[in-house]
Amino acid sequence: MAERENGVNVGQKVYMKRYTVKDIPPGYFFSKPVYLDDDFVVAAPEMPFTPELIQILSDWDFREVLSEGEPRDSYGAGVTEARLLDSNPDSTLADAEKIKRAEGFFRKLKAYVSELFSAVFMSEPISYNRVAEWVRDSLDRIREEQRYLLRILKNMENAKEDYLIGHTVKSTIIALIIGFYIKLPPHRLIELGVASLFHETGMLKLPVKIYLSSRPLSVLEQKMLYTHPIRGYNTLKSYGFPLEVSIAALEHHERENGSGYPRHLTSDKISLYSKIIAVACSYDAISSYRPHREARDGYTGMLELLKNEGKQYDDTIIRALVYSLSIYPIGLYVLLSNGKKGQVVDVNPESPRFPVVQIFGELNPDGKNKTRETTPEGLYIVRPLTREETGL
Repeated sequence: MAERENGVNVGQKVYMKRYTVKDIPPGYFFSKPVYLDDDFVVAAPEMPFTPELIQILSDWDFREVLSEGEPRDSYGAGVTEARLLDSNPDSTLADAEKIKRAEGFFRKLKAYVSELFSAVFMSEPISYNRVAEWVRDSLDRIREEQRYLLRILKNMENAKEDYLIGHTVKSTIIALIIGFYIKLPPHRLIELGVASLFHETGMLKLPVKIYLSSRPLSVLEQKMLYTHPIRGYNTLKSYGFPLEVSIAALEHHERENGSGYPRHLTSDKISLYSKIIAVACSYDAISSYRPHREARDGYTGMLELLKNEGKQYDDTIIRALVYSLSIYPIGLYVLLSNGKKGQVVDVNPESPRFPVVQIFGELNPDGKNKTRETTPEGLYIVRPLTREETGL
């Protein structure tokens, strides 16, 4: 059995036990949630420690996990049907129509980013006020349709297109969703949105073969790549953008522990917009296609960020990402405990461990897609699925 330290109660506080990952028997369940640290959940009681999960944790050098519970060879809780969620009676659009609307908005945003990038590439003038107005007019749309936008991010990915545009669009959506969660006021959301749209513009001042390369870069090319935050900052300053926005382009690769670039800043010296964009940008980079590798699923990307190796990212911002997207991010395809397949379509604001899923092939009496909450006692997620595994 896994090595552990005994849990100790002091008043109401419980010190969790430590379990060595490599000693946890594959397929075992824990009686209480399992954490990477005091805050972040990696497995719920109904989720078995599969060989795949153990391998992922080992590959990322997670040697220990924490839990108040005990590992056991079966899930002891009774399985009952999760309650059916009410479909929104105020909505006049079917789920498929909302997805279609979100896809249309995503394409519109990509087209807009493409226009901005063309202007930067050609050194044409750009009005900050006009871009800010565009972001302002888009905020309500992104806020209201965020769960549909998150569902389509993977489906809208096209490996043959310039990934920089798609990365910018997805990072901007995720950054604003984080901004909504931490309750930034409207004027700061607008600044964050503009900063997100332009955070990678320094790349446009580099040869395309560098940032789209599928081969290892030379030492000289790596040095050139590391200059893109400075190039982006100088570009935005030349357009007369506010300092807070320009700084985000300069600092989005800085890390809390000082390991980032170009100035190796530490936590207290990094701007808030830069911290948010760093997390949004990194999450998309982990879970999306890149010229040098295939995309990984959102769950894998979330675990990698939760690991926060070396404390690179701001804990508050990571927590906002988790509670906005859930441990199983919106859009993730999943295998459910009843043997059916589905997709995560919404978060549970009270617990990122139990998102709302749409079950493939099941409809409500009104013809709308059936959605259900995952719960500790009812329907739960067994593991993520690739799109190929869903048969879609």
